[in-house]
Amino acid sequence: MTDALRPMAARPRMYEQVLDRLRSYVAEGGLSAGDRLPPERDLAARLGVSRASVKQAIVVLEVQGLVEVRHGGGTYLVRDSLDIEPVERLVERRRRLPDVLEAREALETKLAELAAERRTDEDLAALRFSLAKMAGEIEEGKHGVEGDRLFHAAVTAAAHSSILAEFMRSIADQITESRNESLRQPGRPSRSLAQHRAILDAIAAQRPGQAAAAMRRHVRTVAKVRLLDWDPEEEGDESG
Repeated sequence: MTDALRPMAARPRMYEQVLDRLRSYVAEGGLSAGDRLPPERDLAARLGVSRASVKQAIVVLEVQGLVEVRHGGGTYLVRDSLDIEPVERLVERRRRLPDVLEAREALETKLAELAAERRTDEDLAALRFSLAKMAGEIEEGKHGVEGDRLFHAAVTAAAHSSILAEFMRSIADQITESRNESLRQPGRPSRSLAQHRAILDAIAAQRPGQAAAAMRRHVRTVAKVRLLDWDPEEEGDESG
């Protein structure tokens, strides 16, 4: 039996090869957060690939929160290295994220409504603590992830619905993914904090409809992430 027709190894997409080169460039060049990468045109010329492949690689880095693209001002490192997440993992997260966000909107809107009807003084104290935690994290230059987690957990607790709480626990890992994805969007932590305050105000005032509307607006903001704009199959013309 000949093995001439054995399965062929998949060739990495060109932009994935560009990612590997950029990671090495940053490491070997000793670049750190705040440093600027060469312009896309220069990178394409030096690597011998099309600008489309370089642009797609930059998009992947931007999606992962590793670089900041300033329109008309270049691309800057956000961290001291390009610790790139495997593209396959990004693709899988992109595939399931819309379903997670849809479930979050359905569940958390109802939870906010119930919280406005059923909250106790202890529940309000937990909500206010979570906002103070998130504000402190943001002041330290962090994304406010732990404060965000505490806030949504406090809303769930304030709803006093064991079944809805169980549903939330069942998708906890996916919610964590969506939270991290959202909060690394530029300017998002402070915006989320303001939206949390609006939700808390409605819950404290015992206005169920207002609380539900505020939560719906918030989760729809969470859904606006760079990852969902990324087309992992887009490669461009490698001829030039």
